[in-house]
Amino acid sequence: MISAPIIEIATWIWIGVAVVTFISLITLKVRAPYGRHSRQGWGKMIDNHWGWFWMELPALVIFPLIALLGPVEKTSLHWILIALWIIHYTNRTLIFPFRLKTKGKKIPISIVYSAIFFNLINGVLNGYAIGYMALPTVPTPIFMTGVLIFIIGFYINQRADNYLIGLRKKQSGYSLPKGWLFNRISCPNLFGEIIEWIGFALAACSLQAFSFAIWTFANLVPRAMNHHDWYRETFDDYPDQRKAVIPYIL
Repeated sequence: MISAPIIEIATWIWIGVAVVTFISLITLKVRAPYGRHSRQGWGKMIDNHWGWFWMELPALVIFPLIALLGPVEKTSLHWILIALWIIHYTNRTLIFPFRLKTKGKKIPISIVYSAIFFNLINGVLNGYAIGYMALPTVPTPIFMTGVLIFIIGFYINQRADNYLIGLRKKQSGYSLPKGWLFNRISCPNLFGEIIEWIGFALAACSLQAFSFAIWTFANLVPRAMNHHDWYRETFDDYPDQRKAVIPYIL
């Protein structure tokens, strides 16, 4: 197995890539061509439901496999962290994609491949952190706080997703979301996911988990800003007081 120093160096490099990616996405204002931003010109396309499935599958499989096969004796803290990861990615891989009411929507295979690579790297790094590094035998205040933050983020993410999916059931196109956190930000679903992985990073207290939280922020904040701009371009009556992803701030 790869040694801990190599994993640490790889993680720092991965964090550096996240920072460069974030700066690039913000400055160039790139709109990844899937979902409401889907468009031609990015190569071969596949059905978006199966695209989501294949994108998320590596994280669902690789992380628990490496974590469970790792030599460190598993404490209750290990099992809780493994469970949190599996709960999130079971939803993302097996449930969420097939709840989407988006008939005929396509996603470029190039985006699917890049997401597979992304989830493989994060799955390997975080699986190693859980399977090969010791954790306390009893929950610490930081661990419990992190788990609570993860649960809050998961709740926000699920509630927002359920609302958006419900909107698509009522009408064939996009409509203006209203109520709850949607009155404050354009993307409560992405806000919730950012909170989730910040909580996970606090609970796991590993460089690898923090790298994933940084990557989540680097990916989802530009995505939320793109959604926010799209809403303002699409709806003339879009509320001026709404932010993109962080209430009152961003």
